[in-house]
Amino acid sequence: MVRDDAASVEPMRPGSGGHPESGGGGTAGAAPTGGGRSDRLGAPGQVGAEHPVLDALGQASANAHRIAGALSRPVSLVRVGRKRRRARRVELPASPDGRVMACGVYSHGRCVTMDVDHSNALRLARTEREGFAWLGLFEPSYEQLAAIAEEYGLDKLAVEDAVTGGQRPKLEQYENHLFVVLKTTSYVAHTEVTGTSEVVTTGEIMIFLGEDFVVTVRHGQHGEMTRLRGRLEAAPEMLRHGPTSVLHAICDSVVDNYLDTVERIQVDVDQIEAGVFRRDQTPSTESSYQMKRELLELKHAVQPLAGPLRTLTTDSPRLVDAGMRRYFRDVADHLEQVSERIEHFDELLSSVLQATLTQVTIAQNEDMRRISAWVAIAAVPTALAGIYGMNFEHMPELRQTWGYPAVLAVMATACLFLYRAFKRNGWLLRRR
Repeated sequence: MVRDDAASVEPMRPGSGGHPESGGGGTAGAAPTGGGRSDRLGAPGQVGAEHPVLDALGQASANAHRIAGALSRPVSLVRVGRKRRRARRVELPASPDGRVMACGVYSHGRCVTMDVDHSNALRLARTEREGFAWLGLFEPSYEQLAAIAEEYGLDKLAVEDAVTGGQRPKLEQYENHLFVVLKTTSYVAHTEVTGTSEVVTTGEIMIFLGEDFVVTVRHGQHGEMTRLRGRLEAAPEMLRHGPTSVLHAICDSVVDNYLDTVERIQVDVDQIEAGVFRRDQTPSTESSYQMKRELLELKHAVQPLAGPLRTLTTDSPRLVDAGMRRYFRDVADHLEQVSERIEHFDELLSSVLQATLTQVTIAQNEDMRRISAWVAIAAVPTALAGIYGMNFEHMPELRQTWGYPAVLAVMATACLFLYRAFKRNGWLLRRR
């Protein structure tokens, strides 16, 4: 029984009991009340019976013995550590070793038992007619998976890949089992795509498929299989196909998540495309470029899976039920749809980037035209002022009283003429 051992190291109050392992009745390190205290320190009426120094030393000794007894039990420290580990992953159903999510035995399309460990599960599955064991793990250590691999006969290289992660989708055939790697995806909700937005996160599911067992290893905080297991248990006609039905259910669930992800990405792409031709904001390439980066991550998760599905639908490996081939073909069709939509998004975003750059170039040209127009307007008074500022003695109308107003009138007339001409040609105002 798991207990909260944090309380075992709490200092006990004076007079509350004895040594933690002596049942409260021992004398070593105890702090009894009443007569017990008189026996230890002296009879009532003696000087030492109520000496404050001796009383404090007795209490300190008792507390030291209790703390030493609590710390001498290493099991409590391990339990406290496990409790903290579960607190960081509240959403995961904890198990005795903290890594086994579920372990069940199935036969003839029904669940025989879920209350079994991985060693007895394989033994029980082999006693059942057409039975198999389904063991689900979450980010196990190499030691934990190596112990399971020894009992189930898993290849060491595949075990290393399952522990370290970071694999591309693939299917490898070994002597007594298949090793399948799938990439899971999850859409990250956000209001709009910016230059630093995270749109897609990925995880991994590794599947060891044998004749009478399925071992799944999950990496990442999505791709949880509790609901998938429940749906498969509710479909006994599929579960009768044995371990192959589990492989199909996982592949189908992963590809369905791909479809959901691309559906939600469609909204982001449409938003980016509509923003390119909006004249009330400055065109930006950051959102388009960031979305292309996220699509590249999604493409690396989706497209390599086509090869393993092609193997399952055409080659039909020895450990795969041939009756499930048409179901894998349906999954492959859905995957092809996802791949085509990703390619479409990528091409569309490339066009959006080109259109954005074109919009930026057009905006810069308009700015240069406006600047040039105002410079041309300002050049007229500047030229006239410069000419009459040379102070030559013989200049036309220099001695006339109306000369200065006449020059100002010429300046104003010329500037107004240029302003109307540039405005009519659209050089002074931004086009809407």
